[in-house]
Amino acid sequence: MSVYFKKGRGWRYDFMINGKRHTEAWFETKLQAKQAEAKRREEVEKTVFMATEEVTQTDIGFLELVNRRLDHVKAYNSDSHYHAYLFMARRWVKRWESFKCSELSPKMIQDFLLERKKVSPFVANKDLRYLRATINFGLRKKYIEYNPTEELEFFPVNKKLKYVPPLEDIEKVISVADQDTQDYLRTIQETLARMGEVNGMLWEDVDLARRFVVLYTRKKLGGHRTPRKVPMTDCLYAILRRRFESRDESKPWVFWHRYWSRKESKFLVGPFDDRKKIMKTLCKKAGVRYFRFHAIRHSGASVMDDQNVPLGAIQRILGHENRKTTEIYLHSMGRTEREAMAVFEQSRKIHTQIHTH
Repeated sequence: MSVYFKKGRGWRYDFMINGKRHTEAWFETKLQAKQAEAKRREEVEKTVFMATEEVTQTDIGFLELVNRRLDHVKAYNSDSHYHAYLFMARRWVKRWESFKCSELSPKMIQDFLLERKKVSPFVANKDLRYLRATINFGLRKKYIEYNPTEELEFFPVNKKLKYVPPLEDIEKVISVADQDTQDYLRTIQETLARMGEVNGMLWEDVDLARRFVVLYTRKKLGGHRTPRKVPMTDCLYAILRRRFESRDESKPWVFWHRYWSRKESKFLVGPFDDRKKIMKTLCKKAGVRYFRFHAIRHSGASVMDDQNVPLGAIQRILGHENRKTTEIYLHSMGRTEREAMAVFEQSRKIHTQIHTH
């Protein structure tokens, strides 16, 4: 967030240290801006250190804290998590850019959250969760010593069952897509992968001889990029073999596209980053209720659960660290529940007959 691009002007760095802003513009490349920023940070921090000698720093500017947290998230978490953080951080900075962390009060944050609650309690709670994580990061690193979010509570929300599309609707959506998108959707369906995992899949992660794919995720404790093997179904094997035989050997990705980069003002080739809009188009074209890529993952987990696949196996395929997370994905009405209701119904019928005779 400390280095950014302005169309028609160039790159600029902008950061805060101890409530003082340091900025310079306009650089021709991002690399030049980063190098200049690093040099300036070193100069400023050296000056601060000499001025304070060995006094422990216990307060920094809010903008500086957010930038340090964003750098940490980018290094240790997934791209999707980083972009979600960045989206919210921009809103916080717009409001509290000129404040030091010690100047933020619980009332200031609560007022902000009440405004966000007008959008929805879920949105407000997400802001609080991410903001609290940012403050706690500052406490752990000893940048600050005060947590204004500590006693703030989450707003109550009306929880709803997550919509999981029936298999027929998933098939309808796939059938109206072009061939490349059909392959993409089938790969998600046949691996129960996250969208980001399929976007980042390389040909070196595909073992056609032993019929498995390797998927990587950063959704584990510590932020490590953790691999897992998922066996290929016959359907997935046919798709990947066809794509492998017709692949462009200069492209390492299984799925890639050519796109216009606004930052670099030219066409680039690379893996997909986000494909949110395409599902709205396909669902509308297929005449089914809207669902996103992640719902396909939930659907597959529910199908497995309905067929009595052991929970541990489903957990490993989904790549979950926590068993409870896997349970959230299981939306099927299992045999145990149906048998329990059948017993209840039979018992009720017997008692009804006794009392009516």
